[in-house]
Amino acid sequence: MGTRSIDIKTRRKMAAILRVLQIAGAPLGSQRIGETLRAGGIDLGERTIRNYLSHADELGWTENLGRRGRRLTRLGMQELEGELVVDKVGFVAARVDMLAYQMDFDAEVRRGTVILNLSTMSLNDARPAIARLTEAFDAGLGMGRLVALGAPGEHVGGVRVPKGCFAIGTVCSVTINGIFLQGRIATTSRFGGLVEVEQGRPLRFTQIITYDGSSLDPLEIFIRGHMTSVARAAKTGNGVLGASFREAPAVALPEIRRRIELSERAGLGGVLALGSPGQPLLDIPVPQGRVGLVVCGGLNPVAAIVEADIAVTSTAMSTLCDYDTLIEYGELKKAAGRKGLL
Repeated sequence: MGTRSIDIKTRRKMAAILRVLQIAGAPLGSQRIGETLRAGGIDLGERTIRNYLSHADELGWTENLGRRGRRLTRLGMQELEGELVVDKVGFVAARVDMLAYQMDFDAEVRRGTVILNLSTMSLNDARPAIARLTEAFDAGLGMGRLVALGAPGEHVGGVRVPKGCFAIGTVCSVTINGIFLQGRIATTSRFGGLVEVEQGRPLRFTQIITYDGSSLDPLEIFIRGHMTSVARAAKTGNGVLGASFREAPAVALPEIRRRIELSERAGLGGVLALGSPGQPLLDIPVPQGRVGLVVCGGLNPVAAIVEADIAVTSTAMSTLCDYDTLIEYGELKKAAGRKGLL
């Protein structure tokens, strides 16, 4: 039995509850779920939520952990990904804004949480995967130079690494939105796409998907479609890689430049190009009073792994993670050795 056997209103409420558990990445009780839903404009009583959760338990979508609350199961994740696609159009744009608001990284003192993409691979692929990842970072094709590493059973942010796998967390480009927001700079994320680079310089967008019109992160789509050539760009300076386009108020340009510099110093980096007020950037028109930015895709180093036909499961904007737990990408091999991954 699935959500197709119940009416659309019930399906939407059930999906909303599952999504709260997915975003939390940890067990929650009905009270916490209700508070989160109300903050998002959905008013459900605790008793109603408990009834939905009992039904979700029966379907295998949630697991009852007693006083700790419920947690989402793998089957629940699959159901959430496959159901109500029409309701998820624009979900990526909403998640961008939500995570930028939730992260609390202070670029001045380099403390707090940042946003990670999470990619899991078989332990058997650890050595070649880390090698390809390192090559992409060496060429400056990642979002900064910091990563997270997780062994089986460990947590990266709020996500547990599955048995038989290891996980790499790469800094998500949405982190720059959060850094700007701390400087009172409102950022508009327009689209994600593929950028052609020549001799290491971005030339033009060749593909774009707007965040408002997508239920999946655009770079995830391009990577799954084998549309990138990050490894070639790392070796020759010429290729196609993921990037996103943002706009910010032109009046904030001095603070934008300062925030970009702070991000670079913290190892988060990622801004490929910064435009001039009201001027097109990589042939993308920018309104008067605004300035355009092209931000490197955080999953680019993972795309280089996929290009080597290594099986990877990636989730963009996956979790919040404490900055202090990140390591320099050049330390990945040593860290993997210490964790028994190599």
